[in-house]
Amino acid sequence: MDARDAELKRELDATLRARRELGEDYDSALVESFLEKVDQRIDGAVERRVRRQFAEQQMVSARDSRGPRATDTFGERFGFGIVSLVLAVPLSAIGGGVADLPGLLAAWAGIVGVNVVQAARTNPGLFRGRGPRGTD
Repeated sequence: MDARDAELKRELDATLRARRELGEDYDSALVESFLEKVDQRIDGAVERRVRRQFAEQQMVSARDSRGPRATDTFGERFGFGIVSLVLAVPLSAIGGGVADLPGLLAAWAGIVGVNVVQAARTNPGLFRGRGPRGTD
């Protein structure tokens, strides 16, 4: 039993003692008084919970707004793909001309790496596993 329950129990005991002293004529007034105190307790508890949940929601939205924004528009993806292909031609020529096949492979590894990073940035759950098979 916490302090609020003990205080409410004291209030109930005091109401019952007052009923014994005052008689049945004051029953409705005593009951209404006690119920008013209970209502105040409930209202206070509900208000605290609502404030706590509101604060938690504000914290979550504040954290989400500070995170990186994923802009997954078609134009951005298309533009990035075009730029990658346009830059792939001279990078392949330079890598292949300077270091033959290893240079060409290194250039394409870099191109693929940049595109993988871009895909992961614009689609946050893209490379996450789906979990064990058979759970879908």
